[in-house]
Amino acid sequence: MSEQPAEGVGSLFFELAGDLRLSMLARLGEKDYRLSQLASELDATMQEAHRNMTRLIESGLVAKGREGELVLTSYGRTVVSLIPSYDFLYKNREFFADHSLGDLPVKFVQRLGAFRGCETVHGVMAILQRWKALYSESGEFIKEIMAQVPLDLIETISGRVEKGVKFSYIFSANAVVPKGRTQLLQKVGWRNLISKGMVERRMLADVKVMAIFNEKQGCVMFPNLKGEPDLNVMFYGEIPEFLEWCSDFFDYQWKIAGPFDEGRLKHEV
Repeated sequence: MSEQPAEGVGSLFFELAGDLRLSMLARLGEKDYRLSQLASELDATMQEAHRNMTRLIESGLVAKGREGELVLTSYGRTVVSLIPSYDFLYKNREFFADHSLGDLPVKFVQRLGAFRGCETVHGVMAILQRWKALYSESGEFIKEIMAQVPLDLIETISGRVEKGVKFSYIFSANAVVPKGRTQLLQKVGWRNLISKGMVERRMLADVKVMAIFNEKQGCVMFPNLKGEPDLNVMFYGEIPEFLEWCSDFFDYQWKIAGPFDEGRLKHEV
């Protein structure tokens, strides 16, 4: 069982199984190194560093440059770019024991490395406070994909829209509308904001993965194993890669969403 696979993707995973080799690849993803520098920074002996680097070179992940420096090959750089996705999934393996990725398209699953620097926020109240801060601190736009209606935040959103922030949202057709929403929307002049083009909306038959983001920060919520959105755990991030993931996912959902139909929403009795 401990023998190295001779070929196939198993042989690649075997090479990535060593912590020192992974650290070497991560450092080389940032810049080129000489072996002595790499060993020193990773607190490894030259013998350890040489043995592990020889394996990385033989596997085609690393090569020597003209002046003897160590560089990632094109193949190696591509492999290194995929490691963050596995790192994120591994660190959140307990979360994914009772959550799923819902109907997330494969092309977005393959980019889960963008979540690696995210903070995990727990608790409905803490999550609602983050949402409110996100709305309040937006300066250009707010975009969201929602399965539930945040009634308490409508006035916060409308206040930002009145100051020139564009609001675009996608609702789930099976979302339950809380009591008082209609009256509150009338109070803030929601239809007028829509007619001015400051609010735009579309609808999906079902929303499993929720996302809210502006130009500076964003958050994503994955569903439980039943496919129901979980408002108890949220991934929050501010790094460009994560915000790009949110933006691309929103654009994907916007294109397949249909016109907003108020009549399809369910109202609380």
